[in-house]
Amino acid sequence: MAEIIMLQCVECKRENYISARNKKKNPNKLEKKKYCRFERKHTVHKEAK
Repeated sequence: MAEIIMLQCVECKRENYISARNKKKNPNKLEKKKYCRFERKHTVHKEAK
């Protein structure tokens, strides 16, 4: 049931990470604070479309 998703940086708009999400257990869009190598700092990454 897990779906593979891309995580996109909120500041630079680049897709940096790949993650998996279970649609039934977590219906909302995924949001994590991860390191962005282009911004060189920790930023919020949201699930891309």
